[in-house]
Amino acid sequence: TSSSSARIPPPENPDAMTTVHEPAAHAPAWVRDIAPYVPGKPIEELARELHLDPAGIVKLASNENPRGPGPKSLAAIATAAADVTRYPDGNGFALRSALAARLRVSAESLVLGNGSNDVLELVTQAFLTPGDEAIYAQHAFAVYPLATHARGAKGIEVPAKDYGHDLAAMLAAVTPRTRVVFVANPNNPTGTWIGAAPMEAFVAKVPREVVVVLDEAYDEYLAPADRSRSVSWIGRYPNLIVSRTFSKAYGLAALRVGYGVMDPSVADLLNRVRQPFNVNSLAQAAAIAALADTPYVEESARVNREGMRQLEAGLAKLGVAFVPSHGNFLLVNVGDGARVYAALLRDGVIVRPVGNYGLPGFLRVTVGLPAENERFLAALARAIGR
Repeated sequence: TSSSSARIPPPENPDAMTTVHEPAAHAPAWVRDIAPYVPGKPIEELARELHLDPAGIVKLASNENPRGPGPKSLAAIATAAADVTRYPDGNGFALRSALAARLRVSAESLVLGNGSNDVLELVTQAFLTPGDEAIYAQHAFAVYPLATHARGAKGIEVPAKDYGHDLAAMLAAVTPRTRVVFVANPNNPTGTWIGAAPMEAFVAKVPREVVVVLDEAYDEYLAPADRSRSVSWIGRYPNLIVSRTFSKAYGLAALRVGYGVMDPSVADLLNRVRQPFNVNSLAQAAAIAALADTPYVEESARVNREGMRQLEAGLAKLGVAFVPSHGNFLLVNVGDGARVYAALLRDGVIVRPVGNYGLPGFLRVTVGLPAENERFLAALARAIGR
């Protein structure tokens, strides 16, 4: 017999039960089992919950650029706003041309995304079907399993090594059912990083029928000598996709614009499943301006390096351990992540709990401006009784 309702556990709390009515009860099991992505708590939400002044809240939860967008991007947004009655360029010609010139690739090698998350989703949409496998590391970006499970595919989580990717173990996990391998470099939320030589050696060993996605959202925060050369590898490894974003060092998180670089034949597949007009006009204009504003990006990287040193010194003084980071954030070992997170919220400081990454004793803290970093360190000292 059929029923108009079913009782299934919500993914965020497997121990609880909730009533789900048709048609939700008949959605694919792999969709019902997905644990939804939980973003950093917005300032306005915390202000409502605890009756705090929003102006006094410090948010160091989402790895945003604390400097705000660059002036050239703001000017480009203002100009583009006059034409928002028109649909954007669905092919992103101007932005793809600017990226092609910067990266020295053909425009046909580029796929634009509504943030780099969109590019990751497009990869799974193009290459994964139920029964296929995708490989990713323990403590790696939560979107990898989410996007994989949304296609009914099986996620293979490889245990981390020193909080980062164990490339040998990931290679050993490849089977005839493997279609995609995700590698975040630097990794979010741990901040670990793999140098060019071992990274390329790994890509070279992955079977050519398996797509390798190098997620390089934080590449601009690396020292110039360490910034990835992975785009230049695509000619040798046509199964390689490199994804990057304008949400971090470029300061455009709210506009959601990212891109992937890949062999043109692979780009053609992703563009077949890409939504029309997935990157809006304001985002395209701002990204073009940001791409040309090298001084802004370099200054953002400098501010991040100094802020990182400030946080590291402050944490060392408090006797709090952390994982050395190559991004714009630190994974901090506070012992009881949930308790300290709640205490920081009451103090008007938002950071990111990472229990969902299998790290319940840690918090991820974005590098802020000097005053924001100091505010966090003082609040943390109170929260842990130092």
